[in-house]
Amino acid sequence: MGRDSKRFWFVITVCAALGVVFGATTSQAAIDQCLSDDTPSHECLTQDPLAKRVEGIGMGLMVGVGAAVGAVWQVDRKS
Repeated sequence: MGRDSKRFWFVITVCAALGVVFGATTSQAAIDQCLSDDTPSHECLTQDPLAKRVEGIGMGLMVGVGAAVGAVWQVDRKS
């Protein structure tokens, strides 16, 4: 693997990992906020917290990879 290829996969991995962390944190914050309301909604009480967290992780992963691909593409375009 060339240096550019290693850099590409490093950027993808780091951005994906950060996306997973931020996605999980955001979904957990949304769950906590929903449950701490004075009158939580029916949807809030019946949703599975694990499913909500996995949904946040998946969305964060997609956003992180998308951001990394966009950043690498932009750098390659300027080179």
